[in-house]
Amino acid sequence: MTDTSEKRSVDSAAHEAQQRRLRRLMRFLPLIAPVLLWTVPCWLLLYAGQHWPPAVTLAGTALFALGLIGMPLAMVRGHGKRQQDRAAIVGDTLLGTIWTLFTWSVLLGVLLRLALTVTGFGDGQDRARIVTWAVLGTAAVLLTWGYAEARRVPRVRQLDVELPRLGAGLDGTRVVLITDTHYGPLDRARWSARVCDTVNTLEADLVCHTGDIADGTAERRRAQATPLGTVQATRARVYVTGNHEYYSEAQGWVDLMDELGWEPLRNRHLLIERGGDTLVVAGVDDVTAESSGLAGHRAHLAGALQGADPDHPVLLLAHQPKFVDQAAAGGVDLQLSGHTHGGQIWPFHHLVRIDQPALAGLSRHGTRTVLYTSRGTGFWGPPFRIFAPSEITLLVLRSPQPPPGQPR
Repeated sequence: MTDTSEKRSVDSAAHEAQQRRLRRLMRFLPLIAPVLLWTVPCWLLLYAGQHWPPAVTLAGTALFALGLIGMPLAMVRGHGKRQQDRAAIVGDTLLGTIWTLFTWSVLLGVLLRLALTVTGFGDGQDRARIVTWAVLGTAAVLLTWGYAEARRVPRVRQLDVELPRLGAGLDGTRVVLITDTHYGPLDRARWSARVCDTVNTLEADLVCHTGDIADGTAERRRAQATPLGTVQATRARVYVTGNHEYYSEAQGWVDLMDELGWEPLRNRHLLIERGGDTLVVAGVDDVTAESSGLAGHRAHLAGALQGADPDHPVLLLAHQPKFVDQAAAGGVDLQLSGHTHGGQIWPFHHLVRIDQPALAGLSRHGTRTVLYTSRGTGFWGPPFRIFAPSEITLLVLRSPQPPPGQPR
């Protein structure tokens, strides 16, 4: 026990150190990131030995300079107080485009040029121009594919999750998870309806939405969210807030989801009973809720489980995977989360891992708790998903012993 406690203490200290480094980085990121994102590809594609004609160099430099100035301005106008959707679309698209171009400028700028040099292919100018065209071609293909991936209805990911404490009467319970729909500046009302139609083909007992419904207030995004009212479940439809709700009048989203027939699990639980067995379905507000200043909003696991029989298994909805430490300490059997988007645009997942203990899929924490982290159903900001596909998740809960006469 002592060794285990010491290990957990060391892991906790390491995680806290990562959090401190991330917070320090975030203070300077808004100033440093745009400059690096635009100037590095500009230099690598135009000035690293290509010797383009002056007109090409001048035009390319002007485009990069325009992007460096225009992207932050569009982001501020789109996501700041003015909330101009057209500006947000421009800023978000530029952000996703330059992130992809930056990534592959660096990767191909080093690896491909090294390979060409080692093989003795051409002179310095030939190698530099080949790298430039390779980078531009790769970025164009990935952005086209990533846009299609972001805008399509997610594929259904199905998996069985065995919970040792789940009673045989609940074996086969079908739980559908959608999360991070992020209805926003791009109108996705039809996409939303198609997602809900897909959910309704899965014959769910329980449908969960683990937050980040939208970017914008419930009043502004109502048309995109309204199809959620058509979602069907035999037992319940439940919802918890994500961090983005707290940027956009969270209580309005809680009220709208209630109006659409979903049960907002704000630090409370409900019971699902079948075959003489009981599952506690609990939910907590997002971990950012308390700092929002909204009265009564905070992540409070003890409140969510108050009055629940401790012998019953617990399924917990919590938007961010990092709540799993509290879930494990509280004896939760299964936590469902989103938030990470699986990184959304490769290789952004490396930054996500600094802040979160899991990126996607199933992971185990402590002696009992299983965490499932969804890559998300929609996308945030840049309308691209590159090597991080969206998902609608069907989790079939399994008991160690299924009901007699019902083989798996």
